[in-house]
Amino acid sequence: MTQKQIINVGLIGFGTIGSGVVKILQENADIIKERLGASLKLKRIVDSDIDSKRDATPEEDVILSTDVSDIINDTEIDIVIELVGGYEPAKTFVLQALENGKRVVTANKALLAVHGDEIFNKAAETGTDIAFEASVGGGIPVIKALKEGLAANNMLTIDAIINGTANYILTEMTNK
Repeated sequence: MTQKQIINVGLIGFGTIGSGVVKILQENADIIKERLGASLKLKRIVDSDIDSKRDATPEEDVILSTDVSDIINDTEIDIVIELVGGYEPAKTFVLQALENGKRVVTANKALLAVHGDEIFNKAAETGTDIAFEASVGGGIPVIKALKEGLAANNMLTIDAIINGTANYILTEMTNK
């Protein structure tokens, strides 16, 4: 991606997690711009239900739609955030976005567990990126550290309990 002032984002899935993403993008816009050197602009949100009240209200210029092709085929959108969950239609959306040269961010553990090879191969084939740190350990920044900070090491596996549900259960068991 060439350095530009505004990076346009399309969000697929405007449920609980999607609403949280909208809030974070709004509340942390200045910090993101400072660290990134560009503004992240939420341009479009697609969901099967765009009428229900959410915990977050998108800016007035954000386009709401029920048609995912509005994001996938929008040449101005640089990054697609997939928060649909499950295997389909999430897999189709991710593969289409990558095919159209968009970078993809997903928190979809199930999708990556079953179709990860195909998705990562498509990203490599199209020269795009698939970011999935949000699907690992509740967003603990471990993937980037392993890929970049420990790139010279020959790590084959990591065994750990690093998801939010397991941590909650273990904490409750310890405290009660």
